Amino acid sequence: MIRSSALLMLCLMLLPMAAVARLDGPLEVIKPGKVRDLAEIRGSRTLRVLVNQSRNSSGEVRGQAIGVEYRRLRAFEHYLNGRARAGQEIRLKIIPKAKDQLLGALARGEGDLVAPGELLDVAAAHKIMSSEPIVRDVPLWLVGRKGGRRFTRPEQLSGRTVALTTGSAAGEAVNQLNQKLALRKLPPVKVEWVDPSLGVEDVLEMVHAGIFNLTIVERPIAERWSKVLPKLRFDRQVRISEPGAQYWFVRQEASMLRASIDRFLKTYKTPADLDVAFQRIYRRLYRVRNPLVRADRQRLEKLRPVLQKHAREQGMDWLNLAALAYKESSLNPRANSGKGPRGLMQITPSAAQRVGVNNIRSLDSNVRAGARYLAMIRRKFFASPKLNERERMAFVLAAYNMGPERVQGMRAEARRRGLNPNQWFFQVERIAMEQVGMGAVSYVNSVNKYYLAFDRERTTLEPSAAKRISRK
Repeated sequence: MIRSSALLMLCLMLLPMAAVARLDGPLEVIKPGKVRDLAEIRGSRTLRVLVNQSRNSSGEVRGQAIGVEYRRLRAFEHYLNGRARAGQEIRLKIIPKAKDQLLGALARGEGDLVAPGELLDVAAAHKIMSSEPIVRDVPLWLVGRKGGRRFTRPEQLSGRTVALTTGSAAGEAVNQLNQKLALRKLPPVKVEWVDPSLGVEDVLEMVHAGIFNLTIVERPIAERWSKVLPKLRFDRQVRISEPGAQYWFVRQEASMLRASIDRFLKTYKTPADLDVAFQRIYRRLYRVRNPLVRADRQRLEKLRPVLQKHAREQGMDWLNLAALAYKESSLNPRANSGKGPRGLMQITPSAAQRVGVNNIRSLDSNVRAGARYLAMIRRKFFASPKLNERERMAFVLAAYNMGPERVQGMRAEARRRGLNPNQWFFQVERIAMEQVGMGAVSYVNSVNKYYLAFDRERTTLEPSAAKRISRK
């Protein structure tokens, strides 16, 4: 008995640990606020709603709600205002946060209501209470790509890797599954906690492309994204955990607010056209390919010396240039749009001349111009130490696509609204979605995904790095 217990403890020590929250950008200093119930909210005329910063939950594009919680929240705003006295109409203030930070922010008084749009465990939260269920009996589905291996039993996932976002409800479910696997002396399911710039919708898109093999998401999310990502496959027979329920959350002291939420939810009906705008926008714009298929790897290997050379001269990661080149030209040095941009980096002659390159027809000069132009944008507009490197590159890419002055204006608007102006992903990009649509946001997201795909395979893409590892 002692030996078997010791073996179990050893296996549990080897299980994937719960995700540690990583900063999406520099934290802004926020003073804790007191808990406000409905009377105080009406007095301030503002309901502060903490939302999961995933675009699936809380996105809005040029006035059209595409997040699953947006129309429900707007309907709740209308419901409250239908019972308001003259001059006490309430407006929503949307505050996006990483999913695993939502309940902590609510507990600190940074918002009045949490509307995650996903499963969220409140068990360990202090002085937090949930609404009546918004959606009941929500199972977790295993998601892969059509054409790949199908799974019918949870134990078949032993030794496999699933990609999850920080705060995913599947994290605890995988931990529990691994405990059962350990008892059977089977290898655990491995969890790849993805980069914090990725939302659940990004992970699904990368599974769709074949960059990630598997993920686990709530059924409503899987069903919604299957409408725009037709290559996704759902192994419904794999029971990851018991079904849960989706809720909104408030502080325990906000009893009147909770009562209003529950009354509203009893009458609210999901609109039949909820996903019309979502499907129209995402079907056209939100699609990446796998940049690591054999033919593209071969192209990248031929281009690697010139990309590394000019990235090194500008103090950049060469995989950032590779990702941009893949987005712009599919790694084709002869690409010509016919509208000015040319070559591998699809840079215009006028932009190249700004950084001292007069001829961009050769591969070397084209990459030199692209690298110099990116470095110039970074140096002149985004050199602040308040930006971490992934966010800095995102701003540079947005400026490469839209122009730096326009991006700076979006940062100023984000600051005015209480968003983090030093974080592109899920923060400043919200302003871009509202002002110019999904085009620029999709552009940055695509390049970011290609970079992350390349970075996962860095040791195989960089022979020198592989040699260093083999010597250790």
